[in-house]
Amino acid sequence: MTTILVTGGTGTLGRLVVERLTADGHDVRVLSRHSRPYAVDLRAGGPGLDTALDGVDTVVHCASAPRGDEDAARHLITAARRAGVGHLVYISIVGVDRVPLGYYKTKLAVERLVEESGLDWTVLRTTQFHDLILSIVRSAARLPVMPVPSGVSSQPIETAEVADRLAGLASAAPAGRVPDMGGPEALSFREFADLYLRASGRRRLRVPLPLPGRVARALREGGNLAPERAVGKGTFAEFLTRTERARPSTP
Repeated sequence: MTTILVTGGTGTLGRLVVERLTADGHDVRVLSRHSRPYAVDLRAGGPGLDTALDGVDTVVHCASAPRGDEDAARHLITAARRAGVGHLVYISIVGVDRVPLGYYKTKLAVERLVEESGLDWTVLRTTQFHDLILSIVRSAARLPVMPVPSGVSSQPIETAEVADRLAGLASAAPAGRVPDMGGPEALSFREFADLYLRASGRRRLRVPLPLPGRVARALREGGNLAPERAVGKGTFAEFLTRTERARPSTP
């Protein structure tokens, strides 16, 4: 039986990774800021991190925040080396080396820290999750006129499929940078908006919203997509069917 620590183990992805690993018979520890007995803020480090890592074979690093991810990774790596952790698995995002978004730059920097950590490691990049696309179109639909980013597509993937892949990687030998995971189809945001409005029973006038700047240009060029790695199975439409069916229709 392997002892595996999952950082961010109460989050959208981390929670599912914990479930998969536990079901596979591993001894799983959950680390997050508020989850006892391993309540640790990775951005601050501290002795609690050493306690959480004591006796751990593998770390799956799912924790992420708008700020402080590089500090968190440094603290985690330093403590993992002290504890003799044998394998560090990190989840990243497709396009972190092509889209000049601040958060993406941070994810790329953390990838490099992992690669240079002195630990055996595995890095998986995936396209964005269905949940993020839903949050974007749902927020836009709250307005009387629905702005839709023009010329931009996304290739979302089912979070549970990523969790399955991460659990498998954590149970296997370190593999370095593994092939990316992309969702089954890339759709424009106009298509995402149409699917959402149909599933939620809303009616909105949709207005194209041109996006300026380098980030938008990289997105229009497909820097966030992995068409050659469209290995996901669950579509956005199927995800919407599950999440919107129980919600009351909103005019």
